[in-house]
Amino acid sequence: MAERPLTLMAVHAHPDDEATSTGGVLARYAAEGVTTVLVTCTDGRCGDGPGGVKPGEEGHDPAAVVAMRQAELEASCTTLNVTHLETLGYADSGMMGWPTNDLPGAFWTTPVADAAARLAELIRRYQPDVIVTYDENGFYGHPDHIQAHRITMAAVEQTDVPAKVYWTTVPRTAFEQFGRIMKELGVEWAEPDAADEPGPQLGLPDDEITTWVDTSKYGAQKFDALATHASQTENIFFLQLGQERFTELMGMETFLRVRDRTGAPIPEDDLFAGLR
Repeated sequence: MAERPLTLMAVHAHPDDEATSTGGVLARYAAEGVTTVLVTCTDGRCGDGPGGVKPGEEGHDPAAVVAMRQAELEASCTTLNVTHLETLGYADSGMMGWPTNDLPGAFWTTPVADAAARLAELIRRYQPDVIVTYDENGFYGHPDHIQAHRITMAAVEQTDVPAKVYWTTVPRTAFEQFGRIMKELGVEWAEPDAADEPGPQLGLPDDEITTWVDTSKYGAQKFDALATHASQTENIFFLQLGQERFTELMGMETFLRVRDRTGAPIPEDDLFAGLR
């Protein structure tokens, strides 16, 4: 058995993504003595500015947004007890089809090999046992999420370091529960419909999910970490739930295991199953 602590690396696209889908596991495993490494690929410049000013609107200062979101990211990492934060610093590409997709320095236009080489260097440095990132569609089709997936999987192939690799996902039944709760709160919510939406569906059928990690004990930390991203509150509708409802809905983090050298049986309830 290795004497060094087990290590988890989460690769995310923007400041705030770390809290939404992996805030629970980052907090839980830090509490269990696991070294946690967060890699944030972009600077978040396409987020809202002070006062909710949107990209492209008068008064939106990308440089000021970058500085603000970096401070929020650092506060989130403190809340989640993240051991190491690494930022690749690529320019936020914005939503698919935005003009910012094609600007020089945008993450979406960065050659995968170049960004993967930088991530591979971090993988070799930290030697993570487990890596978590998004699926091929970046979960919901955001270009920076898709690019984060691509560079992560390329870096994993280059390094052959992690014993296990996971993609974040959500059980389809959770969308139904979320829809009910949002309607109770008076918030309009349209459940994803495969018949109406072209392209990949969001999430997975429950029986296809390999890994269910109970993080409900860390729901308050996850909520507080998300709340540190105060400049983006308008877009982070999960905060409208309040801490108790948020934990009820978001207290189980789910993943698809796509690489494994441990032979741990699935379904599993621990990203480090087979490693301890």
